[in-house]
Amino acid sequence: MKTSQGDVAKTQTNTDPGFKVPPSADANTMKAAGAAADASAPAAAAAASTAPVTSASGIEVAPVQGAPETDTSSRDQLLGGGIFIVLLIVFFFARNAYTHHLVRRRVAPSAAGTAGWLLFVGLAFLSGATVLAVMNSAKFMSVAVMVPLLVFGVLALAGALLTGRR
Repeated sequence: MKTSQGDVAKTQTNTDPGFKVPPSADANTMKAAGAAADASAPAAAAAASTAPVTSASGIEVAPVQGAPETDTSSRDQLLGGGIFIVLLIVFFFARNAYTHHLVRRRVAPSAAGTAGWLLFVGLAFLSGATVLAVMNSAKFMSVAVMVPLLVFGVLALAGALLTGRR
């Protein structure tokens, strides 16, 4: 049995979302340029991925093979920064409450103030590490970023507890 092109087109699923960009006046030229760009795209991507990148300090760094190429969008950065600012405001009130609690327990006001600021700094470092990890884990979950934030955060919290003792 013969099938016509119309029958084949009817049996295929419709994957067209319905939105089409209107063609420009020179659509044939654009199609030819797009085909040429598509043909050279894999070669250009391979050349770009193996080319060393110069950092701000002037050191050439070769990209790691197999590393994910992720980028944090501006929206994610704005959202993460907003959450971090809100957390800092909450931690500031927690610092004040902790300082007043220590003064009521007859701790010297200077030691209570130091313990309160250490609590604030420790919570800020730990929440900064958490926000960065949630914002873009592929980029920020590295030893060079997370270890200093976590170590300074834990040390500051330990200092707050030790300083707040009588």
